[in-house]
Amino acid sequence: MEPTYNSFAGQNRDRLTALSDGVFAFAMTLLVLNLAVPIAHPSEHASQLFHDLTMLLPHLIVYMLSFMTLGIFWVGQQTQLNLLQRSDRDLTWLHLAFLFAVTLMPFSTGLLAAYITLSIAVIAIGIYWGNIFLLGAMLFLSHRYAHHAELMQSSVTPAMHRAIDRRIFLAQALYAIGALLGFLNHYVSIGLILIVQLIYVIAPRIPGFDQL
Repeated sequence: MEPTYNSFAGQNRDRLTALSDGVFAFAMTLLVLNLAVPIAHPSEHASQLFHDLTMLLPHLIVYMLSFMTLGIFWVGQQTQLNLLQRSDRDLTWLHLAFLFAVTLMPFSTGLLAAYITLSIAVIAIGIYWGNIFLLGAMLFLSHRYAHHAELMQSSVTPAMHRAIDRRIFLAQALYAIGALLGFLNHYVSIGLILIVQLIYVIAPRIPGFDQL
């Protein structure tokens, strides 16, 4: 019986890893473009420059938020890729869908930065959260597919699978709570999301949070 194209396409894990690293690096670089350098004027005083820099503070906070977001999801994806024994066409496309969500992050970040001080910021927060939800959903689906298709290494234990699923579900639940708080106060909403990011970045060093 002749093999089908789909039976041998997209099986190179290393190529998928290389593409992912490139997409993440490019998206992380694009984030900083939202930090526009203040326009310099010959007669400008130092106080005006400090004022302009203060006006950039919301953009800087959102930049830090998104950089940590992409960093967390990069670690999550690399963890999954490192546990793979091989890939296949369907898993490759699931990760490409995940990378599509990664490329949207500079847009949702710019939108949030532009509207963060306005009363309708809750809409921008909702779009930003939707971007994070899509990242988490695709990461979860890729893990479940790889598990059921037996593409992962034999050394991966059921406890490791549960740990991956638990991390994704808990993070998405906390992000959702943060987004919903935007209906009450968008600064509190962004603050909670930022705290969640910080916890996931430094969790292994915090007693009681090392299981996150």
